Amino acid sequence: MSKKEKEKNIEAEEAAEIQADSEKETAEESTCEKELADTKEQLLRITAEYANFRKRSEKEKQDTFVFAKSETIKELLPVIDNLERALANDKEDFDGLKKGVEMTFDSLIAILNKIGVEIFGTPGDEFNPNLHNAVMHIEDENYKNGEIVDVFQKGYKINDKIIRPAMVKSAN
Repeated sequence: MSKKEKEKNIEAEEAAEIQADSEKETAEESTCEKELADTKEQLLRITAEYANFRKRSEKEKQDTFVFAKSETIKELLPVIDNLERALANDKEDFDGLKKGVEMTFDSLIAILNKIGVEIFGTPGDEFNPNLHNAVMHIEDENYKNGEIVDVFQKGYKINDKIIRPAMVKSAN
């Protein structure tokens, strides 16, 4: 084989290698593009699923809130009915009216307990600034330091959430 033939063979081999590399790169690019397209599609699906989940969760939260309010109102309706009956009574029977109001009050307290409302703030309790709002202080040796002497408004809480602090008079 002559030198020219050898050079032609080498050039042909190099051209074949270049063409093979080019085909390989094209195949790799095609595979990468396909993987990229698949990844984009997955990302779009996940984004859509998350948006649907968020909407569904918000609707469930609203439904739960409406249900809780309606159940609370349903529990309070007998108290409203009893108060309406008391107001509709034309008799001037003060003792009967007082007894009816006391019974209505007791049923309201029972309903509050049933739905998880805790009432706090009684004379003799120890003052707690997280639960009580001291509007008056007295200096009296008959009471311990920080003892609640008088309660102007009782406090209410559900679990650890204070609805209203108790308004009290405390001793120093």
